[in-house]
Amino acid sequence: MRRQLLIVASLAAFVFAYISCSKILPKLPKDDEILDGPIEGLTSEQNRMFLRGDVAFNDEIFNQANGLGPLFVNNSCGSCHAGDGKGHPFTTLTRFGQSDTLGNNFLHLGGPQLQHRSIIGFQAEQIPAGATSSSFTPPANTGLGFFEAVSDATLLALADENDADGDGISGRPTWITVPQYSLLRPGSISRNGKYIGRFGKKSAVYDLLQQTVNAYNQDMGINSTYEHFSTYNGQDADPEVSNQTVQDVVFYLQTLKAPIQRNQNDPDVQAGRQHFINISCGKCHTPEMQTGNHQIAALSNKTFSPFTDMLLHDMGSALNDGYTEGTALPAEWRTPALWGLGLSQNSQGGQLFLMHDGRARSIEQAIALHGGEALKSKQRFDQLNATQKDQLIKFLKSL
Repeated sequence: MRRQLLIVASLAAFVFAYISCSKILPKLPKDDEILDGPIEGLTSEQNRMFLRGDVAFNDEIFNQANGLGPLFVNNSCGSCHAGDGKGHPFTTLTRFGQSDTLGNNFLHLGGPQLQHRSIIGFQAEQIPAGATSSSFTPPANTGLGFFEAVSDATLLALADENDADGDGISGRPTWITVPQYSLLRPGSISRNGKYIGRFGKKSAVYDLLQQTVNAYNQDMGINSTYEHFSTYNGQDADPEVSNQTVQDVVFYLQTLKAPIQRNQNDPDVQAGRQHFINISCGKCHTPEMQTGNHQIAALSNKTFSPFTDMLLHDMGSALNDGYTEGTALPAEWRTPALWGLGLSQNSQGGQLFLMHDGRARSIEQAIALHGGEALKSKQRFDQLNATQKDQLIKFLKSL
Protein backbone atom coordinates (compact mmCIF):
# COMPACT_ATOMS: atom_id res chain seq x y z
CA MET A 1 0.00 0.00 0.00
CA ARG A 2 2.81 2.33 0.91
CA ARG A 3 4.53 1.59 -2.40
CA GLN A 4 1.34 2.39 -4.30
CA LEU A 5 1.03 5.71 -2.45
CA LEU A 6 4.61 6.57 -3.35
CA ILE A 7 3.96 5.79 -7.01
CA VAL A 8 0.81 7.93 -7.03
CA ALA A 9 2.64 10.76 -5.28
CA SER A 10 5.52 10.57 -7.76
CA LEU A 11 3.16 10.64 -10.73
CA ALA A 12 1.32 13.59 -9.23
CA ALA A 13 4.60 15.43 -8.72
CA PHE A 14 5.64 14.70 -12.29
CA VAL A 15 2.33 15.96 -13.68
CA PHE A 16 2.55 19.09 -11.50
CA ALA A 17 6.13 19.76 -12.64
CA TYR A 18 5.21 19.21 -16.29
CA ILE A 19 2.23 21.56 -16.12
CA SER A 20 4.24 24.18 -14.22
CA CYS A 21 7.15 24.03 -16.66
CA SER A 22 4.86 24.19 -19.67
CA LYS A 23 3.49 27.45 -18.33
CA ILE A 24 6.94 28.89 -17.58
CA LEU A 25 8.98 27.72 -20.57
CA PRO A 26 8.49 29.62 -23.84
CA LYS A 27 6.43 27.93 -26.53
CA LEU A 28 7.86 27.12 -29.91
CA PRO A 29 7.12 29.86 -32.43
CA LYS A 30 4.48 29.20 -35.03
CA ASP A 31 5.65 28.19 -38.49
CA ASP A 32 4.46 31.50 -39.95
CA GLU A 33 6.49 33.45 -37.37
CA ILE A 34 9.91 32.19 -38.49
CA LEU A 35 11.77 32.10 -41.78
CA ASP A 36 13.91 29.02 -41.34
CA GLY A 37 12.86 25.41 -41.82
CA PRO A 38 12.80 23.03 -44.81
CA ILE A 39 10.23 22.87 -47.59
CA GLU A 40 7.74 20.03 -47.48
CA GLY A 41 8.28 16.85 -49.44
CA LEU A 42 11.99 16.19 -48.85
CA THR A 43 13.21 12.61 -48.57
CA SER A 44 15.02 11.33 -45.47
CA GLU A 45 18.41 11.75 -47.17
CA GLN A 46 17.48 15.22 -48.35
CA ASN A 47 16.48 16.19 -44.82
CA ARG A 48 19.88 14.99 -43.58
CA MET A 49 21.59 17.08 -46.27
CA PHE A 50 19.46 20.07 -45.24
CA LEU A 51 20.57 19.67 -41.62
CA ARG A 52 24.24 19.42 -42.63
CA GLY A 53 23.85 22.60 -44.64
CA ASP A 54 22.07 24.27 -41.73
CA VAL A 55 25.01 23.50 -39.43
CA ALA A 56 27.58 24.70 -41.99
CA PHE A 57 25.63 27.89 -42.66
CA ASN A 58 24.59 28.87 -39.15
CA ASP A 59 27.04 27.20 -36.75
CA GLU A 60 30.44 27.11 -38.45
CA ILE A 61 32.57 30.09 -37.46
CA PHE A 62 35.85 30.62 -39.27
CA ASN A 63 39.11 31.88 -37.81
CA GLN A 64 42.66 32.13 -39.07
CA ALA A 65 43.36 28.51 -38.16
CA ASN A 66 40.60 27.09 -40.38
CA GLY A 67 40.92 29.45 -43.32
CA LEU A 68 39.47 32.88 -42.51
CA GLY A 69 40.88 35.71 -44.59
CA PRO A 70 43.40 37.07 -45.07
CA LEU A 71 40.81 39.70 -46.03
CA PHE A 72 37.16 39.26 -45.18
CA VAL A 73 33.85 40.88 -44.29
CA ASN A 74 32.56 38.46 -41.66
CA ASN A 75 33.49 35.09 -40.20
CA SER A 76 30.33 33.02 -40.76
CA CYS A 77 27.34 32.81 -43.08
CA GLY A 78 24.81 33.15 -40.30
CA SER A 79 26.37 36.33 -38.95
CA CYS A 80 24.96 38.24 -41.94
CA HIS A 81 21.67 36.33 -42.14
CA ALA A 82 20.39 35.90 -38.58
CA GLY A 83 17.51 33.43 -38.57
CA ASP A 84 17.84 33.39 -42.39
CA GLY A 85 16.47 36.92 -42.41
CA LYS A 86 17.66 40.28 -43.71
CA GLY A 87 20.88 41.90 -42.56
CA HIS A 88 21.21 45.23 -40.75
CA PRO A 89 23.67 48.17 -40.90
CA PHE A 90 26.35 46.24 -38.98
CA THR A 91 26.41 43.56 -41.68
CA THR A 92 26.11 45.84 -44.71
CA LEU A 93 28.29 44.88 -47.67
CA THR A 94 30.02 47.40 -49.90
CA ARG A 95 30.67 46.69 -53.56
CA PHE A 96 32.73 48.90 -55.83
CA GLY A 97 33.39 49.34 -59.52
CA GLN A 98 32.13 51.94 -61.99
CA SER A 99 29.00 53.45 -63.42
CA ASP A 100 29.29 52.12 -66.98
CA THR A 101 28.54 48.55 -68.12
CA LEU A 102 31.85 47.84 -69.85
CA GLY A 103 33.20 45.66 -67.06
CA ASN A 104 34.66 46.22 -63.59
CA ASN A 105 38.11 47.83 -63.89
CA PHE A 106 38.93 47.29 -60.23
CA LEU A 107 38.98 43.50 -59.96
CA HIS A 108 42.79 43.56 -59.57
CA LEU A 109 42.29 45.84 -56.56
CA GLY A 110 39.89 43.52 -54.79
CA GLY A 111 36.63 44.37 -56.56
CA PRO A 112 33.78 43.93 -56.62
CA GLN A 113 33.52 43.23 -52.88
CA LEU A 114 35.12 45.52 -50.29
CA GLN A 115 36.77 43.32 -47.65
CA HIS A 116 37.14 45.83 -44.85
CA ARG A 117 38.58 43.43 -42.26
CA SER A 118 41.81 41.44 -42.22
CA ILE A 119 43.76 38.99 -40.13
CA ILE A 120 46.95 40.15 -38.42
CA GLY A 121 49.69 41.05 -40.86
CA PHE A 122 47.39 42.13 -43.70
CA GLN A 123 45.92 45.49 -44.60
CA ALA A 124 42.14 45.65 -45.02
CA GLU A 125 40.86 46.98 -48.33
CA GLN A 126 39.80 50.52 -49.03
CA ILE A 127 37.74 51.74 -51.97
CA PRO A 128 40.22 52.62 -54.74
CA ALA A 129 40.43 56.12 -56.13
CA GLY A 130 38.06 56.58 -59.05
CA ALA A 131 35.75 53.72 -58.10
CA THR A 132 32.04 54.11 -57.42
CA SER A 133 30.48 52.07 -54.64
CA SER A 134 27.16 50.95 -53.25
CA SER A 135 26.08 49.53 -49.91
CA PHE A 136 24.08 46.30 -49.97
CA THR A 137 22.05 44.96 -47.05
CA PRO A 138 22.25 41.14 -46.94
CA PRO A 139 18.91 39.72 -48.14
CA ALA A 140 16.77 37.09 -46.49
CA ASN A 141 17.54 33.52 -47.58
CA THR A 142 14.15 31.86 -47.48
CA GLY A 143 12.46 30.54 -50.58
CA LEU A 144 15.53 30.96 -52.79
CA GLY A 145 15.11 27.51 -54.30
CA PHE A 146 11.78 28.56 -55.79
CA PHE A 147 13.49 31.42 -57.63
CA GLU A 148 16.12 29.04 -58.97
CA ALA A 149 13.39 26.71 -60.23
CA VAL A 150 11.48 29.33 -62.25
CA SER A 151 12.01 28.82 -65.96
CA ASP A 152 13.73 31.38 -68.17
CA ALA A 153 10.62 31.40 -70.37
CA THR A 154 8.51 32.55 -67.42
CA LEU A 155 10.82 35.48 -66.72
CA LEU A 156 10.96 36.50 -70.36
CA ALA A 157 7.15 36.43 -70.51
CA LEU A 158 7.08 38.93 -67.63
CA ALA A 159 9.68 41.20 -69.23
CA ASP A 160 8.72 44.23 -71.32
CA GLU A 161 12.11 45.70 -72.09
CA ASN A 162 10.82 48.27 -74.59
CA ASP A 163 7.58 49.03 -72.71
CA ALA A 164 5.47 47.71 -75.57
CA ASP A 165 2.26 48.07 -73.54
CA GLY A 166 2.99 51.71 -72.71
CA ASP A 167 2.45 51.42 -68.94
CA GLY A 168 5.84 52.94 -68.11
CA ILE A 169 7.18 49.66 -66.73
CA SER A 170 9.91 47.90 -68.69
CA GLY A 171 11.39 45.13 -66.60
CA ARG A 172 14.22 43.20 -68.18
CA PRO A 173 16.44 40.24 -67.29
CA THR A 174 20.19 40.45 -66.76
CA TRP A 175 22.23 38.42 -69.23
CA ILE A 176 25.44 37.12 -67.65
CA THR A 177 28.30 34.71 -68.31
CA VAL A 178 27.72 31.44 -66.45
CA PRO A 179 30.62 30.05 -64.36
CA GLN A 180 32.13 26.82 -65.68
CA TYR A 181 31.15 24.94 -62.53
CA SER A 182 27.43 25.79 -62.77
CA LEU A 183 25.02 23.47 -64.55
CA LEU A 184 22.52 25.10 -66.88
CA ARG A 185 18.92 25.04 -65.73
CA PRO A 186 16.45 22.91 -67.71
CA GLY A 187 15.17 24.95 -70.64
CA SER A 188 17.82 27.65 -70.25
CA ILE A 189 17.66 30.35 -72.91
CA SER A 190 20.81 31.95 -74.25
CA ARG A 191 21.43 35.35 -75.80
CA ASN A 192 24.85 35.84 -77.40
CA GLY A 193 26.30 33.12 -75.20
CA LYS A 194 24.95 34.61 -71.99
CA TYR A 195 22.19 33.42 -69.66
CA ILE A 196 19.69 34.99 -67.27
CA GLY A 197 21.00 35.90 -63.80
CA ARG A 198 18.54 35.87 -60.95
CA PHE A 199 20.36 36.39 -57.63
CA GLY A 200 21.95 39.47 -56.10
CA LYS A 201 20.70 43.04 -55.94
CA LYS A 202 21.33 43.43 -59.67
CA SER A 203 20.82 39.78 -60.73
CA ALA A 204 24.53 39.33 -61.48
CA VAL A 205 24.59 35.76 -60.10
CA TYR A 206 23.37 32.74 -62.07
CA ASP A 207 22.54 30.16 -59.40
CA LEU A 208 22.86 29.35 -55.72
CA LEU A 209 26.12 27.48 -56.27
CA GLN A 210 27.75 30.63 -57.65
CA GLN A 211 26.17 32.64 -54.83
CA THR A 212 27.58 30.26 -52.23
CA VAL A 213 31.06 30.03 -53.76
CA ASN A 214 31.25 33.82 -54.03
CA ALA A 215 30.08 34.31 -50.45
CA TYR A 216 32.69 31.93 -49.06
CA ASN A 217 35.50 33.69 -50.89
CA GLN A 218 34.40 37.33 -51.04
CA ASP A 219 32.74 37.53 -47.62
CA MET A 220 35.02 35.24 -45.60
CA GLY A 221 38.15 34.75 -47.69
CA ILE A 222 37.51 30.99 -47.86
CA ASN A 223 38.82 29.13 -50.92
CA SER A 224 37.03 26.25 -52.63
CA THR A 225 37.73 24.08 -55.66
CA TYR A 226 34.79 25.43 -57.64
CA GLU A 227 36.70 28.47 -58.80
CA HIS A 228 40.42 29.21 -58.91
CA PHE A 229 41.04 31.71 -56.17
CA SER A 230 44.43 33.01 -55.09
CA THR A 231 45.65 34.39 -51.78
CA TYR A 232 46.94 37.93 -51.57
CA ASN A 233 50.59 36.85 -51.45
CA GLY A 234 50.27 35.51 -54.99
CA GLN A 235 50.36 31.84 -53.99
CA ASP A 236 47.61 29.43 -54.91
CA ALA A 237 45.73 28.37 -51.79
CA ASP A 238 44.48 24.90 -50.95
CA PRO A 239 40.70 24.54 -50.65
CA GLU A 240 39.55 25.56 -47.18
CA VAL A 241 36.01 24.26 -47.49
CA SER A 242 35.12 20.87 -48.94
CA ASN A 243 32.98 20.33 -52.01
CA GLN A 244 30.53 18.39 -49.84
CA THR A 245 30.10 21.31 -47.46
CA VAL A 246 29.56 23.73 -50.33
CA GLN A 247 26.94 21.40 -51.82
CA ASP A 248 25.27 21.00 -48.42
CA VAL A 249 24.99 24.77 -48.04
CA VAL A 250 23.64 25.11 -51.59
CA PHE A 251 21.03 22.45 -50.85
CA TYR A 252 20.14 24.17 -47.58
CA LEU A 253 19.53 27.44 -49.44
CA GLN A 254 17.58 25.66 -52.17
CA THR A 255 15.24 23.95 -49.72
CA LEU A 256 14.54 26.65 -47.13
CA LYS A 257 10.77 27.05 -46.97
CA ALA A 258 8.92 30.00 -48.40
CA PRO A 259 7.65 32.56 -45.86
CA ILE A 260 4.06 31.96 -44.83
CA GLN A 261 1.61 34.87 -44.95
CA ARG A 262 -0.16 35.68 -41.68
CA ASN A 263 -3.69 36.96 -41.06
CA GLN A 264 -4.75 36.19 -44.61
CA ASN A 265 -8.46 36.30 -43.72
CA ASP A 266 -8.29 39.67 -41.97
CA PRO A 267 -10.63 42.05 -43.89
CA ASP A 268 -8.07 44.87 -43.71
CA VAL A 269 -5.33 42.60 -45.07
CA GLN A 270 -7.58 41.54 -47.93
CA ALA A 271 -8.52 45.16 -48.65
CA GLY A 272 -4.86 46.14 -48.54
CA ARG A 273 -3.99 43.47 -51.08
CA GLN A 274 -6.60 44.89 -53.44
CA HIS A 275 -5.19 48.41 -53.03
CA PHE A 276 -1.74 46.94 -53.79
CA ILE A 277 -3.05 45.55 -57.06
CA ASN A 278 -5.13 48.63 -57.92
CA ILE A 279 -2.15 51.02 -57.76
CA SER A 280 -0.11 48.63 -59.96
CA CYS A 281 2.46 47.54 -57.35
CA GLY A 282 1.85 43.99 -58.53
CA LYS A 283 3.22 44.75 -62.00
CA CYS A 284 6.75 44.50 -60.61
CA HIS A 285 6.06 42.76 -57.30
CA THR A 286 4.32 39.88 -59.10
CA PRO A 287 2.03 38.17 -56.55
CA GLU A 288 2.26 34.62 -57.92
CA MET A 289 4.74 32.57 -59.94
CA GLN A 290 5.18 28.97 -61.03
CA THR A 291 8.31 26.85 -60.91
CA GLY A 292 9.28 24.53 -63.74
CA ASN A 293 11.04 21.19 -63.58
CA HIS A 294 13.82 20.92 -61.01
CA GLN A 295 16.19 18.20 -59.87
CA ILE A 296 14.69 18.53 -56.39
CA ALA A 297 11.20 17.09 -56.81
CA ALA A 298 9.79 19.15 -53.94
CA LEU A 299 10.52 22.31 -55.94
CA SER A 300 9.13 21.16 -59.29
CA ASN A 301 5.98 22.70 -60.75
CA LYS A 302 4.97 24.58 -57.62
CA THR A 303 2.90 27.75 -57.35
CA PHE A 304 4.34 30.28 -54.89
CA SER A 305 3.76 33.92 -53.89
CA PRO A 306 7.02 35.88 -53.75
CA PHE A 307 5.80 39.32 -54.89
CA THR A 308 8.66 39.85 -57.34
CA ASP A 309 9.14 39.47 -61.08
CA MET A 310 12.91 38.86 -60.61
CA LEU A 311 13.64 41.49 -63.28
CA LEU A 312 15.66 44.71 -63.40
CA HIS A 313 13.77 48.01 -63.19
CA ASP A 314 14.92 51.62 -63.34
CA MET A 315 14.05 52.98 -59.91
CA GLY A 316 14.89 56.64 -60.53
CA SER A 317 17.55 59.10 -59.43
CA ALA A 318 17.01 58.71 -55.68
CA LEU A 319 18.20 55.10 -55.89
CA ASN A 320 21.00 55.71 -58.40
CA ASP A 321 24.23 54.90 -56.55
CA GLY A 322 26.45 55.32 -59.58
CA TYR A 323 27.45 51.66 -59.38
CA THR A 324 26.64 48.84 -61.74
CA GLU A 325 27.19 45.10 -62.09
CA GLY A 326 27.23 43.40 -65.45
CA THR A 327 24.76 45.08 -67.77
CA ALA A 328 22.61 46.55 -64.98
CA LEU A 329 22.65 50.35 -65.05
CA PRO A 330 23.26 52.30 -61.81
CA ALA A 331 19.56 53.06 -61.19
CA GLU A 332 18.41 49.52 -62.10
CA TRP A 333 17.65 47.05 -59.34
CA ARG A 334 16.20 43.57 -59.25
CA THR A 335 12.69 43.69 -57.79
CA PRO A 336 13.08 42.43 -54.21
CA ALA A 337 10.68 39.76 -53.03
CA LEU A 338 8.19 41.09 -50.50
CA TRP A 339 7.41 37.76 -48.86
CA GLY A 340 8.85 37.73 -45.35
CA LEU A 341 8.71 41.54 -45.16
CA GLY A 342 6.63 41.48 -42.00
CA LEU A 343 9.28 39.38 -40.24
CA SER A 344 12.25 41.47 -41.36
CA GLN A 345 12.68 43.36 -38.12
CA ASN A 346 13.17 40.08 -36.24
CA SER A 347 16.64 39.77 -37.80
CA GLN A 348 17.31 43.51 -37.89
CA GLY A 349 17.42 44.22 -34.18
CA GLY A 350 13.72 45.01 -33.84
CA GLN A 351 13.85 47.77 -36.46
CA LEU A 352 13.40 47.95 -40.23
CA PHE A 353 16.20 48.70 -42.69
CA LEU A 354 14.69 48.44 -46.17
CA MET A 355 15.68 49.07 -49.81
CA HIS A 356 18.95 47.74 -51.22
CA ASP A 357 21.08 49.60 -48.68
CA GLY A 358 18.78 49.73 -45.66
CA ARG A 359 18.22 53.48 -45.91
CA ALA A 360 14.42 53.25 -45.44
CA ARG A 361 13.42 52.85 -41.80
CA SER A 362 9.78 52.04 -42.47
CA ILE A 363 7.60 50.64 -45.24
CA GLU A 364 6.23 54.10 -45.86
CA GLN A 365 9.76 55.50 -46.35
CA ALA A 366 10.57 52.64 -48.74
CA ILE A 367 7.51 53.47 -50.85
CA ALA A 368 8.46 57.17 -50.88
CA LEU A 369 11.85 56.30 -52.41
CA HIS A 370 10.27 54.60 -55.41
CA GLY A 371 10.84 56.51 -58.63
CA GLY A 372 11.50 55.78 -62.27
CA GLU A 373 9.26 52.94 -63.41
CA ALA A 374 7.62 52.84 -59.95
CA LEU A 375 6.83 56.55 -59.78
CA LYS A 376 3.18 56.22 -60.88
CA SER A 377 2.50 53.55 -58.26
CA LYS A 378 4.15 55.72 -55.60
CA GLN A 379 1.96 58.68 -56.63
CA ARG A 380 -1.16 56.49 -56.52
CA PHE A 381 -0.21 55.39 -53.01
CA ASP A 382 0.08 59.05 -51.99
CA GLN A 383 -3.47 59.60 -53.29
CA LEU A 384 -4.99 56.85 -51.11
CA ASN A 385 -6.83 58.02 -48.01
CA ALA A 386 -5.48 57.28 -44.53
CA THR A 387 -7.57 54.13 -44.08
CA GLN A 388 -6.55 52.71 -47.44
CA LYS A 389 -2.88 53.39 -46.72
CA ASP A 390 -3.16 51.66 -43.35
CA GLN A 391 -4.80 48.65 -44.98
CA LEU A 392 -2.09 48.40 -47.66
CA ILE A 393 0.67 48.62 -45.02
CA LYS A 394 -1.12 46.01 -42.91
CA PHE A 395 -1.20 43.72 -45.95
CA LEU A 396 2.54 44.17 -46.54
CA LYS A 397 3.26 43.43 -42.87
CA SER A 398 1.27 40.20 -43.20
CA LEU A 399 3.69 38.88 -45.84
